[in-house]
Amino acid sequence: MNKRVCSLAALLVLPMHLSAATLIHNVQGYTMQDGERVAFAALEYDEGVVTAIYHDKAAASKSDAETRIDGHGLTLLPGLIDAHGHIADLGSALASVDLTGSDSEAEAAARVAAAVADGVADAWIFGAGWNQVLWSSGEFPSTASLDAVTADRPIALSRVDGHAMWLNSKALALAGITADTADPAGGRIVRDDRGEPTGVLVDNAMKLMREAMPAPTVASKKRDLSRAMEYLVSLGMTGAHDAGSSVLEIDAYDALLEDGQFPMRIYSMLRMADPGIKAKWLEGPRDSANGLFELRSVKISADGALGSRGAALFEDYSDDPGNRGLLLLSDEQLMSQIRDSAELGYQVNVHAIGDLANAKVLDEFEVLNASAEQRALRHRVEHAQILRVADINRFAELDVIASVQPTHATSDKNMAGDRVGEARLEGAYAWQTLFESGAKLAGGSDFPVEPPNPFFGLHAAVTRQDRDGEPPMGWRVSEAVSRNKALSLFTEDAAYAGHTERRVGRLLPGYDADFILVRDDLFTMPREELWKNKVHATVVGGKLVFGEL
Repeated sequence: MNKRVCSLAALLVLPMHLSAATLIHNVQGYTMQDGERVAFAALEYDEGVVTAIYHDKAAASKSDAETRIDGHGLTLLPGLIDAHGHIADLGSALASVDLTGSDSEAEAAARVAAAVADGVADAWIFGAGWNQVLWSSGEFPSTASLDAVTADRPIALSRVDGHAMWLNSKALALAGITADTADPAGGRIVRDDRGEPTGVLVDNAMKLMREAMPAPTVASKKRDLSRAMEYLVSLGMTGAHDAGSSVLEIDAYDALLEDGQFPMRIYSMLRMADPGIKAKWLEGPRDSANGLFELRSVKISADGALGSRGAALFEDYSDDPGNRGLLLLSDEQLMSQIRDSAELGYQVNVHAIGDLANAKVLDEFEVLNASAEQRALRHRVEHAQILRVADINRFAELDVIASVQPTHATSDKNMAGDRVGEARLEGAYAWQTLFESGAKLAGGSDFPVEPPNPFFGLHAAVTRQDRDGEPPMGWRVSEAVSRNKALSLFTEDAAYAGHTERRVGRLLPGYDADFILVRDDLFTMPREELWKNKVHATVVGGKLVFGEL
């Protein structure tokens, strides 16, 4: 019997049971199927594959499963999938200074000082998560506050979106950055009135710093990836799309697979900005034999981020006249990377935040997707954040997936209007409008830019509020989505965006037994509390990888 075959009929006619199956009962179960919610009372699986779902207790009692697990009334959901995160960066962030939520430059510097006082042993001091938009000054930080922490050890702190870096004078010196250093193409060295570097590098200028940093190794990347994956499964994630894997990270994934240290499913995008990527890229797409690791897509970055005013816009930033952001690639480079990758059979996933960057990427996809063969690769725009209204319908027309991050909307709500003005917000963070246009979407978080907890994303998608309940009625609340759509974003839609919709993303006979048990019922709990849900157990392919059953 082919366990990979699934249809609506499978919900009504249960497949033949095997005596070694496991039944988890006394649960409130939900799965999505083509946007429709299907409820059930028990789930049966065998050899890592779902063999039956039962819609009531009486039917479940007739199962001949050898092992029976009482779910104690918990809610059972398909394993959640984050369609856009940075696995190694998360692992590194978990081991570095956390600046998330710091409300001033002084507080961020104080957190670094506390880490130094606690005995950070490495020669370099790394951190991430600062966001000057949250500070009363609203200004980029400077070397001075970090020099006060230590003048002898280099400090390098990534902005929350990963598109800017804050350095002390020691780090600037090691990178050889002075007043005479020219801004690289697609990057900016922030300077004072005298032309002296202030300690902040934006987008491609960060390469100057990275070249001076200690070189990572396969061993260090293995530690980062393992740390991140163990954390993600504790949050209820059974899969994630790694939005830009370097050569070292691919080698580290392969080593972890060989070691059997792979608790979740990873859909990897080759990072085209990695200088050493060409040999890996030329090998073409590949999957792992056990379905845990797939490498069949590429990640290309067209522009920067909105918070650091690096997103490429058609018109000037409303709060920075004369600045229209940064295109990280020339038109010729963008075209070449997209078309050459597609020719090799890769799904092409392009980071585009500003309306200009999105339009340029859609123009390229319009050329590609004139071919049915290319449409089948399901090319994606990562973020699709600030769109011209006229470009929204192009996603459905061109069969281009919008890979969106709901928490970006609630994090950016206090900044986006300042950056682009109210008129350009009409097509911004427009998840519901994209749904209504017929576009395919996928949900993610962009961790560690945002917290990786997928329930934060579900909450943001449904309420358009931050976790403090602000604003009370929701920000641009007409773009809120239903709970059904929100769950689809992080399950079946994310699976479709990763070409795995016949295997994961749903709990139906023939699908892999990837599921989670959570404390609260996603569909009956108060909507404002969706982000508070807690994970009791995470199962991948029938194997418990977190919690207890």
